[in-house]
Amino acid sequence: MNDVPTYSHGQKIFAEFIGSLFLLATIVGSGIMAENLSGGSAALALMCNTIAVGAILIVLITMLGPVSGAHLNPAVTLGFRLKGDIGSGLASGFIAAQIAGAILGVWLTHIMFDLSIIQTSNTARTGAHILASEALATFGLMWVIFATLKTKASAVPMAVGLYIIAAYWFTSSTSFANPAVTLARSLSDTFVGIRPIDAPPFIIVQCVGAIIAFYVYKLSMEPKITTLRANVDEA
Repeated sequence: MNDVPTYSHGQKIFAEFIGSLFLLATIVGSGIMAENLSGGSAALALMCNTIAVGAILIVLITMLGPVSGAHLNPAVTLGFRLKGDIGSGLASGFIAAQIAGAILGVWLTHIMFDLSIIQTSNTARTGAHILASEALATFGLMWVIFATLKTKASAVPMAVGLYIIAAYWFTSSTSFANPAVTLARSLSDTFVGIRPIDAPPFIIVQCVGAIIAFYVYKLSMEPKITTLRANVDEA
């Protein structure tokens, strides 16, 4: 019989930390590189940024999924807490690790590109249409995760990576869909930045989108438990 590996809470929390660090290093670093090399073409820069982010998500979820579930996203952790798959204590540890890892990932990327480590973004991302976009983007991400876990769990890394690649382009907000990512990107005045004042509304609608996705999944795909009673013939 093959032993199933088990991981401590500390190992799971560290997986969320290191995964979030590399996710943000990829988001910010590829954004800087794309802007530097795209010759002023915003479309080309966004395409390069999109490919890098989708690719790293596939890698990170494949690698860290067996350890922590590779949430890498407080909205995902919220969804799985609502689902009952993770306790409140571990969920809190995940969220703290995701935020810390994301911020450190941004700072390390600034060092790599010889930028000021501590900075804030001046890129405005505001308006009802942008917030609606973030709510839909996060709803879609959670729906993809929940539904793919139900139908083909091994396909989750590819499904999430491809969804984010698509969502970068079909949403007006370019699909942050992640409160930790949103907070960390407010600390980078680069291609992927968002003004700190615009981050809280993003985070609120992302959480709302995740909650709605959970209830839609529960109503539409969670199996109903029925009790079958056998007929017993009387002697």
